[in-house]
Amino acid sequence: MRFTSAILASLLLFGVVAAGADDGVLVWAADPLTKVFRDSGPEARAAFRAEVARGETASFQICVRATGPVTGLKAEVSLLKRGWGPQALTPKSPRFVGYVPVDRPTQKPSKDQLRKPPADYPDPLLEVASVDVGSGQTQPIWVTVPVPGDAAPGAYHGSVVIKGSTGGRDIQVRRKLTVRVYKAAVGASRLWVTDWFSPTSAHLKISPKPDSEEFYGLLGRYARNMAEHRHNVALISALGLAEFSAAADGQLKIDFSRFDRWVRVFKEAGVIGRIEGGHIGGRKAGWESEFVVSTWSVQEGKAVRASVDPASPEAETFYGLFFPALVAHLREQGWLACYLQHLADEPIAGNIESYRAMARLLRKYAPELKVVEACHTKDLIGAIDVWVPQLNYLHADYAHYQERQKAGEEVWFYTCVYPQGEYANRFLEQPLIKTRLLHWINFRYGATGYLHWGYNQWTSDDPFTHTTRPHGGPPYLPAGDAWIVYPGENGPLDSIRFEAMRDGIADYELLCQRAEKDRPAAQELAARLVLDFDRYNTDIQAFRAARRALLKALSR
Repeated sequence: MRFTSAILASLLLFGVVAAGADDGVLVWAADPLTKVFRDSGPEARAAFRAEVARGETASFQICVRATGPVTGLKAEVSLLKRGWGPQALTPKSPRFVGYVPVDRPTQKPSKDQLRKPPADYPDPLLEVASVDVGSGQTQPIWVTVPVPGDAAPGAYHGSVVIKGSTGGRDIQVRRKLTVRVYKAAVGASRLWVTDWFSPTSAHLKISPKPDSEEFYGLLGRYARNMAEHRHNVALISALGLAEFSAAADGQLKIDFSRFDRWVRVFKEAGVIGRIEGGHIGGRKAGWESEFVVSTWSVQEGKAVRASVDPASPEAETFYGLFFPALVAHLREQGWLACYLQHLADEPIAGNIESYRAMARLLRKYAPELKVVEACHTKDLIGAIDVWVPQLNYLHADYAHYQERQKAGEEVWFYTCVYPQGEYANRFLEQPLIKTRLLHWINFRYGATGYLHWGYNQWTSDDPFTHTTRPHGGPPYLPAGDAWIVYPGENGPLDSIRFEAMRDGIADYELLCQRAEKDRPAAQELAARLVLDFDRYNTDIQAFRAARRALLKALSR
């Protein structure tokens, strides 16, 4: 879009163009649920205003564009004050929205795909002091304002100042920001949320040695990032982190010290409401193959690992030792009630019997533990306690999962490479509101948890330049599937998708609060946006109207 003097003059009337010394520089607000591209203009303007409950996070997306190149673009945000009193909200340092290339489309793109790849998409939030912006390009600035749970309701006012140089002159633009804080409050979420993470330092400037203090420092930064985004379940493998050795009497010795330290890192960060115990088994070969389990035994005075049939005597011997030891340790640490156990990922119709063999081991030797599993089949009654079907399977077999809930079991859902098409997911090509609506789907259909495999599953390729990645099943993983954070210098960088997901989790809590007083009213609000499992009203103004109605109802 080319900006003529006539267009600039008309935009000036709407207050999106800075007059005077910075004439020719456009500054406007875009809704944080809008993906702003480099060539986006200010057609879909939003107010410099956010509406939130206490305990939420207010976000602003402020866009800057000039007819010429801008160098040293930076932003500063003031405290946001309520009236003339001492009460104020403290913003975080502004971040710049970065762009990543999507080289290949999702195998089955949605009808509302924003751009056809190859194309650059906005996603990472860059923590840099300033950026340079090309001539005629748009640069969004992300402003984040945490709202304490005990903040006084009311309107908080502050400002953002944008500075830089263009055409050989300095520019400075100030815009007022308002956060409207409602009486409604969001505390800890009751929605169970987990993102499978890797303790990797790939692409970071640091490379700590395993189990060093620097390693646990990095692990803590990942944990705090998850906690800040309302995650409350952490995938931590008791089997994988346990250390096995031969005792003096020749018996197998188990040390859970490393497992304990990982758990404490995530508990101290505020993540763990539940521990998601890592898988004990996996496929023997390809997708259709049976499951095998990992075991340890003492051979010639040393602890040796093996993969065996879960119905074998070797599996019986090992898990007859390991599971009771794990239960005893969890009980001693006070973690037994919050522990869930994975067996093997994504069981299908073809390997049900080997999955049931694993479940029999657990039921026999650790009946206190509940099984949680991402599953592709519903024919595992008695083997799973916390069902996590892929969203499309929840859709297809919804009556079955309602029956499992009536039987006292839990039902979550997950997304990953699939489902594609019109289903909500975290793909870069989809409108950002679909990521947020994932948790409105949770509420609408009574699914009390959400799981995703891709928190930071980076490969050797740079995540800023390669957003799709190879995979053994589909020919490649869609952009946005394998990670929702990016490597910073010493830890994770957020993405606009991760921010939307955090806010969707808060929405779920608000909807649950509304349902406690008036369930039909809460369901009616959710149904305005989630029309079916794979049909949504993605109009941002309609979303804001529904959320405003929710905030007002909870603030009466």
